[in-house]
Amino acid sequence: MFPMKLAVTAFFAAVLCTSLLAPAQASAASSAAANQTLSQAAPSASPADAPAPALEFARMKTSLGDLVLELDRSKAPLTVDNFVSYIKDGFYSDTTFHRIVPGFVIQGGGFTKDLVQKKTRAGVKNEWQNGLHNLRGTLSMARQGHKPDSGTSQFFINLKDNAQLDKARDGAAYAVFARVVAGMSVVDAIAKVETGPAQSLSDVPKTPVIIESVQLISAEDAKTAIEADAAAAAASAAAATAAASAGSPAKKD
Repeated sequence: MFPMKLAVTAFFAAVLCTSLLAPAQASAASSAAANQTLSQAAPSASPADAPAPALEFARMKTSLGDLVLELDRSKAPLTVDNFVSYIKDGFYSDTTFHRIVPGFVIQGGGFTKDLVQKKTRAGVKNEWQNGLHNLRGTLSMARQGHKPDSGTSQFFINLKDNAQLDKARDGAAYAVFARVVAGMSVVDAIAKVETGPAQSLSDVPKTPVIIESVQLISAEDAKTAIEADAAAAAASAAAATAAASAGSPAKKD
């Protein structure tokens, strides 16, 4: 859980349900290195042996715009590994945000645009006690009620601070593993899409909101996207202020 208003420079200096939150998931497929002698020089580490970065970044392209995500491996290593594995498999391409609850969450990552649930791997251990909180703009794992470790590919994005999701209700709470660092205006636009029941689901967008792709990106690319997003937000705010001033009646001396 992260506060969403964070200066870009400070951000990179630090570098960077009940069955309520998920329908029942489709069934899923439920060394140390040898010691070196004193006479041997330890082999240099290969790139594959290098530790994974504490923070990783991903770009989620949706039919309503792009999001940039910061994945916090230092706090949620198992969950981030799980999410990254699905990214690398191309699993999220052409999936949908199948659940939108204004003032609460938007949820996706498990269904096609035709609301066919995709087959997933086994669930990941619930890392809900990692010190992160369900604040606005954070991503958490969706899961089945009374099955704490049932989260697979589905996630939700908090539309506001949802402290109730930090409290264990069936043996665990909901594990935060990432946050939106650019594109919250897109999240808010998704939240405004009209919804209704469809098939066995509720709160389904009447106009599908498609996750076109999710790809890992570099910290530098993420920084560029964050700066552009901040500049766009500032320009929008300035335009709104100018429009409001233009519409105000002139003061009389």
